[in-house]
Amino acid sequence: MTSLYKKVISGKPYYYLREMAWVDGKPKLASERYVGSAAEIEALLDGRDQAITPSRTRHLGFGDLAAAWSVIEKLGVAGIVDDVVDRRKDAAASAGTYIALAAVNRVVDPCSKRGFADWWSTTAGDRLVKIGKAALDHRRFWDAMHAVHAEALVEIERRIAAKAIEVFGLDTTSLALDMTNFATYIDSTNDRAPIAQRGKAKQKRSDLRLVGLGLVVTRDGGVPLLSHAYPGDKPDVTQFATMIDELATRHRGLGADLAALTVVFDAGQNSEPNFDHLTDAGLGYVGSLPPSDHPDLLGIPIGDYRRVAEFDGLHAHEVGSIDALGRSHRTVLTHSAELHAGQARGLDQTLAKAERELGKIADVLQSGRGRRTRDQLDTAIAKITHKRWVRDLLTTAVTGDTPATLRLAWRIDTDARNTLEQRLFGKRILITDRHDWTVPQVIAGYRSQSDAEFGFRQLKDPHTVSFSPMHHWTEHNIRVHVFYCVLALMTAHLMRRTARQAGTNLSLRELLAQLAGIEETVLIYPSTGGRPKARRMLTETTDQQDQLSAIFGLDRWAPPKT
Repeated sequence: MTSLYKKVISGKPYYYLREMAWVDGKPKLASERYVGSAAEIEALLDGRDQAITPSRTRHLGFGDLAAAWSVIEKLGVAGIVDDVVDRRKDAAASAGTYIALAAVNRVVDPCSKRGFADWWSTTAGDRLVKIGKAALDHRRFWDAMHAVHAEALVEIERRIAAKAIEVFGLDTTSLALDMTNFATYIDSTNDRAPIAQRGKAKQKRSDLRLVGLGLVVTRDGGVPLLSHAYPGDKPDVTQFATMIDELATRHRGLGADLAALTVVFDAGQNSEPNFDHLTDAGLGYVGSLPPSDHPDLLGIPIGDYRRVAEFDGLHAHEVGSIDALGRSHRTVLTHSAELHAGQARGLDQTLAKAERELGKIADVLQSGRGRRTRDQLDTAIAKITHKRWVRDLLTTAVTGDTPATLRLAWRIDTDARNTLEQRLFGKRILITDRHDWTVPQVIAGYRSQSDAEFGFRQLKDPHTVSFSPMHHWTEHNIRVHVFYCVLALMTAHLMRRTARQAGTNLSLRELLAQLAGIEETVLIYPSTGGRPKARRMLTETTDQQDQLSAIFGLDRWAPPKT
């Protein structure tokens, strides 16, 4: 038995460790060791506390980065790029490594190449890929990209898409096609980026030069398999044939039957040459026609529609075939209660805004402070009421002859409003050449168009998988930027699809937030001579984070448990 024993020597206490033992049935002192005075014991305890207490800590991003990297590795991105592109002798890392890093950055925390090294230092990325700090300089990145020309980007995308189809088992029998454009900040006098042109800006930034982007995505998860960047002044409809040709080429390369492939697109791609191109390529289609162009179909009573059990609040009516765009199409009319309600809300907001603006003018006129002539007033009113449907429902009346006597009144025709809703709201006209599909299959096919639209919304999200802002000012750099942004979108949607298939159905933002919550803590201890020692561990996780860790195999890169 060991105990601490105090001795008082010259009036001062000193402490010893005594060990007692039983000898012949009696306790006897077996050993005694001097420990020290009270002050010496205190110093020993302080030293021990210093040895086991870290002097500082660091928190590093881990879960979201590692999960994205796991998908990038499965796609074999770095290897594919390096097979297509020769490495420059002066490059600090291979082009494949740089593109893989750029893609995961866009997924996790989009930043400029100038800020990449600072971001990387806040993550546990050094265990995913070994790359020196100097190699992360933005100039080294673009040095490596100089070897990646436009033709190489097309070939790389072909191979990565084929790998994604193979590894993740993507269904490519039905694909959605859509196009949009993105604003750039390129100076008007810059002639080194002909791809950036002023056009009809879908982000309402008509003052900026635009880059157009077309995507073809899967119905299963909205995974982009084909991208096409084009000058922003080109109408979307003119790029359709180019994308169909490339899609057919890639599909043939996979050994697939082109006749089994169905392309889904919206009415913005409609033209006789485009439908001729689809026919020549041997591809099927599901598309739509603008309802307002076919008043005879809109006149079919809603009572003739039948509920579609597979979709909430949806009714449909098949009308057989109609002739449009130089050919005959199988046609299905649909009415969605959700779309109807949304259009009604939008009209209410538009009318309310018009009434507010007219009210301001009327108040000024009523006060006698009006200075506009009758022609100027008519022009101002026309500008307010010119919007779709407003001019049909809102009637204005101006009385008076001089600016001081002019008065404004208006009314909304509720009967016309009700007629408009019953005739048009909530309705779509779907067309297809898939005569063997059921009505629900045609509707489901067309609704996959929303997957492409969601991809574009995701690219316009400034926080996750972001395309913008894009500050590049040369054609080459813009095309490289487009490529790794689309690769990031593919990675993110494959992550979400993988989690959903494993039973965890989260939005992309929720998924990345949960993964980002799996952080790495570095405990740094005081130096006892030499470099300070560090211990790494993961932060405490929830059950859902544990599930995600298992789904993406994060243990592979997690610090070892001690």
